[in-house]
Amino acid sequence: MEAAVRAEARVVTTRAERYLIQLCKHFEHRLPVVRAGAEGSITFPSGTCHMTADGDLLVLGAHAKDDTLLDQLEQVVSRHLERFAFRDKPEIAWRRLSA
Repeated sequence: MEAAVRAEARVVTTRAERYLIQLCKHFEHRLPVVRAGAEGSITFPSGTCHMTADGDLLVLGAHAKDDTLLDQLEQVVSRHLERFAFRDKPEIAWRRLSA
């Protein structure tokens, strides 16, 4: 899929790699998932989410064809991360990136 719009969220958490692994494992039974060490990506029908865990930072990168699909992707990823990280209550603030 050719991504036309992109967004990024930088989530501060002491469990960055743990949440990256949880997200990948959760979706791998029904979606294409690639994970290598502290990086992963999940291909959703609405777009792709690339993730990197770097110390206390989980970087989420979302790529989709249009704004509507990007909104959907952001919501799905945020909702699942919030569920996994309910004790931490992470702040997930997506920001749109220019092309």
